[in-house]
Amino acid sequence: MNCSPMHSSRAEMQAHRLDLTLYVITDRRLSGRSHEEVAEAAIRGGATVIQFREKDASTREMVEIASRLREITKRYGVPLIVNDRVDVALAVDADGVHVGTEDMPIAIAKRLIGPGKVVGASASTVEEALFAVEQGADYLGVGSIFATGTKVDAGPPIGIERLVEIASRVPIPVVAIGGIHHGNVAEVIRAGANGVAVISAVVAAEDIADSTRRLLEAIQAARAQ
Repeated sequence: MNCSPMHSSRAEMQAHRLDLTLYVITDRRLSGRSHEEVAEAAIRGGATVIQFREKDASTREMVEIASRLREITKRYGVPLIVNDRVDVALAVDADGVHVGTEDMPIAIAKRLIGPGKVVGASASTVEEALFAVEQGADYLGVGSIFATGTKVDAGPPIGIERLVEIASRVPIPVVAIGGIHHGNVAEVIRAGANGVAVISAVVAAEDIADSTRRLLEAIQAARAQ
């Protein structure tokens, strides 16, 4: 069943309210700290979106973790996005889901997750980006921009030039991902990204809140130039 115009409008309004400036993806493998500890520290440092990503847990455990993350993000008023798993996002009433090019098709994810929720999609080429827009994606995760060891299936880096090209061709927000840290985040923002998604730059830091804060300051400084 297709969404009604009212439902589509509500989803668009939700997407427009999403502040994608600093999108932190939790990963307990990098630091040995829990998803909850990482998320709360990142939010205290200024993260504007939290994505729950977990590859090694059962569905039951994922729902339990995501439920606790939902409590934390609600307390701080920060959106929670679930990576890949529409069922887990629905189970905890997350704000949305992010799907990769090999995951559930965007249009189906949007239908399943329902009105007022956000669906983000991954893209590494202009063609993938335009197709994602056509299918109804609310924002794009574009990358990997730089080389990264965090995501083994990320493929070769696409570089700043392709980020510029994609950002200039799509009407929805672009979040750059892959190998982004304090030293290169300004370059990514100047290339046209609406925000950045990070994992190791925050999750692997000794002080997660401080690392997040410094990243946010670098983003704001780049925007002001």
